[in-house]
Amino acid sequence: MKQRTLQILYAYWDGLRAGRVAPLRLEIDPARLGSILPEIFLLERTDAATYCYRLAGTRLCEMFGTELRGSNFLDGWSASDRAVLAGDLKLTCEEGAATLLTVETGADSVRRVELEAILLPLMHADSMAGRVIGAMSPASSPHWLGHDHLTGKRLLRHELIWPNGRPLSDSARGGEQPLFAPATVATKGDRRAFRVLEGGRKED
Repeated sequence: MKQRTLQILYAYWDGLRAGRVAPLRLEIDPARLGSILPEIFLLERTDAATYCYRLAGTRLCEMFGTELRGSNFLDGWSASDRAVLAGDLKLTCEEGAATLLTVETGADSVRRVELEAILLPLMHADSMAGRVIGAMSPASSPHWLGHDHLTGKRLLRHELIWPNGRPLSDSARGGEQPLFAPATVATKGDRRAFRVLEGGRKED
């Protein structure tokens, strides 16, 4: 996680959840995220293939040249990328995973930029709410970004991070908490590699 916006959001979300699988959606205070709000968004899951933007920051709408609110986060991807993202979002909404993405997009075939995004679950009462708070930030700021709009997206990498060290369903079954989260696939072009991501805090 390289981008400052993502680091700030994750630290706020992690502190707010206080050891729970996720914080309540009503606990999110936009005033605490003031400096990064232009790159923040909120998704609502309506079915397995639809994660609609409920809110989207002004910088994100400027970069993509459209009002994102009401649109589906899963639109505009290739069929293979869409399937991967739908699977990751399912684990975010149902199992409490934090999903980290690296995306390539651009104004044309020459002017390209990478975006980093994080997707974090929210809860309602004692259950997963089907709501996701996220942030998306460019890795660089070319002069044309925000003027010439981004079109087309390609997923370069995706990672699952288990803040409590394991999925929610494993926690419900009990047993020892693993030191490492399950291996997840990171993609770049046609190459695939497995990474093992450390999750949660280790007990002494």
